[in-house]
Amino acid sequence: MFFITSKLWGGDMFKNKEYILSVLREGSFSKAAERLYISQPSLSASVKRIEERLGAPIFDRATSPVTLTEVGEEYVRQARAIREHENDFERYLNDLTQLRTGSVRIGGSSLFASFMLPRMISDFNRLHPLVRFEIFEDSTKNLMERLRQGRLDLVLDNTKNRDDEISSLSHSPELLLLAVPKSFEINKRLSHLALTDADIKNGKHLANAPRADLSAFRDEPFILLNPENDTGKRAARLFKKHGITPNVIFSLDQQVTAYNISSTGMGISFISDTLVRYTDSAPALFFYVLKDEEIRREVSFYMKRNHYLSLACRKFLEDNAQGYVQNT
Repeated sequence: MFFITSKLWGGDMFKNKEYILSVLREGSFSKAAERLYISQPSLSASVKRIEERLGAPIFDRATSPVTLTEVGEEYVRQARAIREHENDFERYLNDLTQLRTGSVRIGGSSLFASFMLPRMISDFNRLHPLVRFEIFEDSTKNLMERLRQGRLDLVLDNTKNRDDEISSLSHSPELLLLAVPKSFEINKRLSHLALTDADIKNGKHLANAPRADLSAFRDEPFILLNPENDTGKRAARLFKKHGITPNVIFSLDQQVTAYNISSTGMGISFISDTLVRYTDSAPALFFYVLKDEEIRREVSFYMKRNHYLSLACRKFLEDNAQGYVQNT
């Protein structure tokens, strides 16, 4: 039995905080011990010593997976804050080497992680070959949560930021296009508005390209992204604006997947010109620019506000974000 004590002994109760975080992450002592490459009895004893220091249990061992007690929840919150401060200091020390070393943890959804970031990183590493990059591919929601927790330095995405904890810097403007299989009959009626992937790559859609009305496609099958995705949200607003109840044959998480399915001739999808420009040719698709302003957005770098950015991160932003100048 544990009792809360009024006096905490010493300042080393967070010395083995990674043990606690690992048990929480894995959901059990046995899995955490395996991941940490230590024996389970040794792990259990280390956690027990921390709990004795606290005078209260951190985990409710009667549940499976193990869960945190009230004291455990606060311990984990503080442990994560300490780890973030430690990471901040490590990144600061890397700065002292003037980019002879350093690291950047950057995230992006499938489109950005697979197509845009590798090119940016390749260009950067030609000048700074010893800077190490870690790329994390996930949904926008999960990436932003990692950013808030300090587990990422930067995220490249096209979502609209409404979080006061996160700031952003523009990378480039972006347009949403309708990707329509060439086999669809509607292309004959709208041939004067249709663009090829070569037109998009050459920027023909950016100037005075003729624009289509979404209402013309109301009876066609659609492949849409889920509502938590910015593209999915914009598509929903466009359908509502035009009074259309779309025939949705697939609801997906990733724009790249929608693009590939449209290329097989199954349905129409909303695709960014970024994706078209960064991927191989799409001979089976026509593209249409819509009249609505909803198709315009920004691809931006996102970072945690007031969070220390390493010299490598700042230099990477200087090279890739519009208007970013380092303070020297």
